[in-house]
Amino acid sequence: MIYTVECSFADPTGEAEWNDFYSLEKLPALISVSGFHTSQRFKALSTGCPVYLALHSIDNLDVLQGDEYRQKGGGNFARWQQHITDWHRTLYGGLDRAPAIGEDEHLATSAVGPEPLIEMGLTPYRMPAVALEKCPEVRWLAKLGRPLEQGLERLPKGVHLYVPMTNQLTKGSISEEYDDE
Repeated sequence: MIYTVECSFADPTGEAEWNDFYSLEKLPALISVSGFHTSQRFKALSTGCPVYLALHSIDNLDVLQGDEYRQKGGGNFARWQQHITDWHRTLYGGLDRAPAIGEDEHLATSAVGPEPLIEMGLTPYRMPAVALEKCPEVRWLAKLGRPLEQGLERLPKGVHLYVPMTNQLTKGSISEEYDDE
């Protein structure tokens, strides 16, 4: 299953520190939780969506309701909470693992159907929402492994484009320091 977390951050003076916290501390803590398999963070290039998107491959909803998740990865936002806006969490079925998006690649998403992604020459993956906010009810993901031929202003309506902020973390890609806590 794919667990998505989206948000924007409303404090420009603290945004770099927020990004360091999320990318360097929170993602490694999350990937150390039993049932988490991959984690990657993105920043939107397009408008009309939250600025930040994190994609996590997890076993099921029980992972997010367990004590280990609450202790290692859930919450931990007290310092940042007042600045987090447009925050959404959804659990999707349809994919076992999120695609790894490389440094020179983009993630394209659509909530309006697969057609806009297909028209861009991409292969969309359908993900129906199964838990949490369920918004959007169905989302399509696609990996754009080449430069965007048209400008952002010419993206199909309902398509959002993201650049990776981190490599995709997997269980084996981090130090085991979090497993000892």
